[in-house]
Amino acid sequence: MSQNSSTTTAAGAADAGGFDTHAIHAKWQALWAEKDPFRAGGDDDTRPRKYILAMFPYPSGDLHMGHAENYLYSDIVARFWRHRGYNVLNPIGWDSFGLPAENAAIKRGVDPRGWTYSNIDQQKASFRAYGVSFDWSRVLHTSDPEYYRWNQWLFQRLYERGLAYRKESPVNWCPNDQTVLANEQVVDGHCERCGALVVKKKLTQWYFRITDYADRLLDDLNQLEGFWPQKVIQMQRNWIGRSVGADIDFEIEGRAEKVTVFSTRPDTLHGATFFVVAPDSDLAAELAAEAGADVRLRFQDYLERVQRESEIERQATDRPKTGVFLERYAINPVNGDRLPIWAADYVLADYGHGAVMAVPAHDQRDLDFARAFDLRVKVVVDTTAPITGAIPVIELDEDGVPVGVDLEDLNPARTGIALVGEGRMINSGPLDGLSKRNAITRAIEELERSGRGRAAKNFRLRDWLISRQRFWGTPIPMLHTEDGRIVPVPDDQLPVRLPEAEGLDLKPKGASPLGAATEWVQATDPETGEPALRDPDTMDTFVDSSWYFLRFLSPTDASEAFSSRAADTWAPVDFYIGGVEHAILHLLYARFITKALYDMGLVDFTEPFSSLINQGMVILGGAKMSKSKGNLVVFQDELDAHGADALRVALAFAGPVEDDKDWNDVSTTGAQKFLSRALRVAQDVTSDPAVVWAEGDASLRRVTHRLLADAPSLVEQTKFNVVVARLMELVNATRKAIDTGAGPADPAVREAAEVTAMVLDLFAPHTAEEMWEILGYEPFVGLVPWRSADQTLLIEETVTAVVQVDGKVRATLDVPARIDEKELERRAREDQRVVRALGDREVVRAVVRAPKVVSFSTK
Repeated sequence: MSQNSSTTTAAGAADAGGFDTHAIHAKWQALWAEKDPFRAGGDDDTRPRKYILAMFPYPSGDLHMGHAENYLYSDIVARFWRHRGYNVLNPIGWDSFGLPAENAAIKRGVDPRGWTYSNIDQQKASFRAYGVSFDWSRVLHTSDPEYYRWNQWLFQRLYERGLAYRKESPVNWCPNDQTVLANEQVVDGHCERCGALVVKKKLTQWYFRITDYADRLLDDLNQLEGFWPQKVIQMQRNWIGRSVGADIDFEIEGRAEKVTVFSTRPDTLHGATFFVVAPDSDLAAELAAEAGADVRLRFQDYLERVQRESEIERQATDRPKTGVFLERYAINPVNGDRLPIWAADYVLADYGHGAVMAVPAHDQRDLDFARAFDLRVKVVVDTTAPITGAIPVIELDEDGVPVGVDLEDLNPARTGIALVGEGRMINSGPLDGLSKRNAITRAIEELERSGRGRAAKNFRLRDWLISRQRFWGTPIPMLHTEDGRIVPVPDDQLPVRLPEAEGLDLKPKGASPLGAATEWVQATDPETGEPALRDPDTMDTFVDSSWYFLRFLSPTDASEAFSSRAADTWAPVDFYIGGVEHAILHLLYARFITKALYDMGLVDFTEPFSSLINQGMVILGGAKMSKSKGNLVVFQDELDAHGADALRVALAFAGPVEDDKDWNDVSTTGAQKFLSRALRVAQDVTSDPAVVWAEGDASLRRVTHRLLADAPSLVEQTKFNVVVARLMELVNATRKAIDTGAGPADPAVREAAEVTAMVLDLFAPHTAEEMWEILGYEPFVGLVPWRSADQTLLIEETVTAVVQVDGKVRATLDVPARIDEKELERRAREDQRVVRALGDREVVRAVVRAPKVVSFSTK
C-alpha cells in the first residue's frame, strides 16, 4: 500500500464523504455494460472520426499500475474527443501469444491456453471496474485462430513479394528459453525476457526483409516530427543507422572470388594496412580451413570464445583487442599492397559484408588493434591542413610527412590517438590535396571507373528474425517437401492451427516442440500430393502486434484480414498511447508492415500512428516496482481501497504524462476528498435545469468559462494534471458561491456543476455520471457535447495562474491579467503552498509565462 492510503480501510473508502463510492461505481459499470454507450458508430454515422488506441496488454496476470496509467491516458483522450463531437473508436485486445504464458504453463504443468485466457478474463473485469470507455464489440486475442490465421496470410503475402525468406546465419540464442532472439530483444547482451546471457548460434531461420525498407523507414520519420516524441524518433534513426560510402572489392591471394568491404571512408583506401574478418563469418571459417594446423587450432579456440560474447561486449571500445592472424593476404585494389588478414571480434558477421579494411591511422579501433599486434600505421590525411580555399601544394619529406609538420603530431602509432578530423589527403596518389568530402567523391568515381567498387549504403538495421523454437505462437505456414522444396500452405488451408498441448513436452530444448507433434507435422505437398512436413517453428509475437490496429477495424470478418474500406475510413491511428520501451521493437515493425501493405495496395497511408504519446512509469520510492523487490503497489488493492475514480484522478494529477510518478507522491486520499466535494456541489444545486445561466453570478461564470475555453488545448497538449487542477479550482469556487455567495439556487452554480460533471467525465467517469443524474439529466454525460465558452466572460481584470514544482501543480493564484513575469514569479515564490512544496530544495530553473503559468524545477 502507498504511504498515503495505508490507514484507509476499504470500508472507509466506500463511505468517503458520506458517499458509497463502490455502490456508485457498480451502478454505472452495470449500466455501461447494458447500454454499451461507447461503441463506435457505423458507416451511417456522419460525425468526423478519431481512432484512439493504447498499446494492447499482455495477459501475464491482473492489471498493474503501469496499465492503470496507460489506459487512463488513452481513456481521457477518447472521452475528450467524444465530447468534441467525434465518432471515436477506442478498442481493446490482448497480445496473448508468447514466452511468459508458455513458461508459466511449463512451470504449472498446464496448457498455456488455460493460463492465458483466465488472465484475460481477469483483466477484462479489471478494465470494466476501472471505467475505461472501450468499444467492447471489437475485442481480439492474438492467440485465437481467427486472428493468427491472418498472421499466416500476411506471411504468405510477404513471401510472394520476396520479403519473407529462410537462411542460415549466426543468431542470438537464449540458452535458458532455448529460442532465438531478434537483435532488438537482446538488452546489454542478455535476453530481455529472462535475463540470461545471450550467445551466438548458427541456425537456419525465417526472416522478414525489413532492410528493403530501411531508406523509407528512416526518411519517413520526417513525417512524424512534432507528432511523435523527439526521443523516439531519434532512437529509431539511430537503430536504422544509415551510412553512405562505397562497396570495395578486394582480391584474396589464393581465392578466386573477391571479397566486398563496405566503407564510409573510401578516400582512405591508400591508408589500409591490414584486413579484418568477423571470426563467426563463413569467410573466416573458409580462410582458416585452408591455413596450417596450428592456425586452424588457434582460430577454433578463438571462435569458441567469441561465440560466448555478446555484441555489446564485442563492440566495447575500452576492452583489449584480440584476434588471430589467418596467414592469408588481401590485395589493396588501389595500390597493390598485401594486407595481412586477421580474424577479430570487433568486426561483426552481419555488419556490411563481415569484413573491413583497417585504416589504423584514422580509425581508433583499427589503431588499437594495430598497436596491440604491431601492425603498420600509414597516415593519409593531414589534419593540420586547412580545408577551405584553393587546393594547396603539399610537399612531403622522404617519410611521406608534410614538410614543416612535426612528425609526432601525425603519428598515431606513437600517440595512440587516431587522426579522425578534417584535413587534406596525403600519400594517396591522385587524391593528394583534396578535402575529405571531395576525396570521397573522387575515390568512388575511381573505383567505379576501374570496376573495383561502387557507391553504396549500409544500415545498422538487420532483417527481422521471426522464427521461434517455441509452442505458444503462430505456426509458420510453410511445408518442407521430400525433394527439398519449401512451399507455402495454400490460403484456403489457413489457419494452420496449433495442436493441443496435451501430450507434448513444452520444455525448451533447442528445437520447437511442434516438431514432436507427430500427427500435426504430417502434411501433403499441395503441388504433387506427396507427403510433406510442416515447418515446426512459430512466429515472433511482434508479428502479431505489427498490424493488430488494422484488425480492430473488422475483428470478426472471416473473409479478409481487415477491410480496406474501413482502413480508408478510420486509419491511421490518430493517437497511440504506450511506453517508450516500445520505441524500437514494436513501432519499427508496425511501420514496416504498414509500408509493405501500402505497396500491396491494401492501405492508403504509409505510417500507422499519426500521433504518439509516451507515458512515464509508476515507481515506488524512486525504484521500478517489482515483486522480487517487495515494492509492488497492487492495482486491485487500490481499487478496493479507494475506488477507480480516486485512482484515476490521483494518477492524472500526479504530474506530466511523460514523467515517472512515484507512488509515494500520488494522493488517492486527496482525490477522494475532491470527488466528494464535487458530488456535494451537485447535491446542493436547487435550481431547475431550464434556468437561464446568463442570469447567474458573473464571477463564478468567468471561472467556469475559462475552464471551458482552456481545457481543450490543455488536453490536446496532454497537460491532464493542469486540467485536474483547474477542475479543483472550479469546484472550490462553486462551493464558495453556494456557502457564502449567491447561494445554491443561483443559475451560475448549476452551470458550474454541469460543466464540472462534463469535464470530470474525462478523469472520474463514475462520479461524473452520478453528478449528471443528481443534476436531473438522463445518462450519459460521457456523450454530452462540449459546451462553448462565452468569449465575453473571458475578458477580465484577473486571471488564475497555475504554479508547478517539478511538474506537479502546487498552487493557483488569482493575479492581474496584465501582471509581468517578474511580479508573477515573486508572488509564486511567496505563496505558502509553494514554499512548503519547495522545502529546502534549490530552484535551478524558473519558467514564467505571465499571466498563466509559473514552473519551478529543483534539485
